[in-house]
Amino acid sequence: MRKLLGLIRMACDKYHMIEEGDRIAVGVSGGKDSLALLAGMKELQRFYPKRFELFAVMADPCFGKQPTDTSALEAMCKEWGVPLTVKRTELYEIIFEIRKETNPCSMCAKMRRGILHDTAKELGCNKVALGHTVDDAVETFYMNLFSCGKIGCFQPVTYLSRKDITMIRPMLYAEEKDSIRVCDKLNLPIIESKCPANEQTNREDMKQLVAELNRTYPRLINKTIGAMERREIDGWKE
Repeated sequence: MRKLLGLIRMACDKYHMIEEGDRIAVGVSGGKDSLALLAGMKELQRFYPKRFELFAVMADPCFGKQPTDTSALEAMCKEWGVPLTVKRTELYEIIFEIRKETNPCSMCAKMRRGILHDTAKELGCNKVALGHTVDDAVETFYMNLFSCGKIGCFQPVTYLSRKDITMIRPMLYAEEKDSIRVCDKLNLPIIESKCPANEQTNREDMKQLVAELNRTYPRLINKTIGAMERREIDGWKE
């Protein structure tokens, strides 16, 4: 936990992600990265020089038209003193049965973010924290390059003027293995995804490709992030 906490603080300090009095909604999917983020932010809250409030928000896609069992997550948040809001949605039905999306991940992510932002505003939050890791950043960079022919990535900090809310990514220097380690050590209640498209997406293909390239070209992930920072791509900086 100490390593992850240090990486979260480094990102928060470098990109000024947290200001005094912030009300931060942590987007929780039930996966390892979002749970590790919630655990890290809760720990950071104990000693960070700028005081902030934490909330957990989950947009449940209701795969198979069934609500996800969130009882273990609810118990954990109650124990930690973090208010949890679970929004039951019709995302599964809309995306897979009505629209029959050929690229369901993109539409699902967009709609879930919209629900997350709206719920955060309802809770009086001014910021939303997402659990994107350095692995996600590098995969996004190469997906943009290979699929769209453009150089770009998500931003560490993004202000959404239409919603008047700021998205922050405190895990952007952490690796997926850091999330796994924290979840195992703290025995966090991971919710296994029941998405029909799980592990059959362009994102998963890119994850495998980046992993293979990283073995062939050591430290490719670090070098990619370094290049993004040196060129200050999409708000990344040294």
